[in-house]
Amino acid sequence: MTETTIAFVCVQNAGRSQMAHAFARREAKARGVEEQVVLVTGGTDPADQVHEGVIAAMDAVGIDLRGITPREITFEETRTSEYVITMGCSASNVCPAGWAGENRDWDLEDPAGKPSETVASIRNEIESRVTALFDEILADK
Repeated sequence: MTETTIAFVCVQNAGRSQMAHAFARREAKARGVEEQVVLVTGGTDPADQVHEGVIAAMDAVGIDLRGITPREITFEETRTSEYVITMGCSASNVCPAGWAGENRDWDLEDPAGKPSETVASIRNEIESRVTALFDEILADK
């Protein structure tokens, strides 16, 4: 399998994209493809920290996001990604015309400030979409 880069992008990089990135890391490890799949996450206007509700929701499924700091995605990172996954928020500050690969918008509700049940539902949807993305990518290789 050749190397495939997946970028998970959102505005703040404090919720949905962090969950997607964490599930993708776990998925790559479980499938033994950590060396073939490069994972990137970032925001166009990153927050200071990951949302507390997101940290709690991910804790509930055994993934620790404490100590993770949202970061800015670079044009170069998106330009060299085969897949740029946006979370339902505008990533227009990173010019989509420069994306080399495929852009998909998952159109997910923002978990910021939402009740824990809502955040858990968003988390579960992200986990399902990450699994399906890996099924698709690995089937093509």
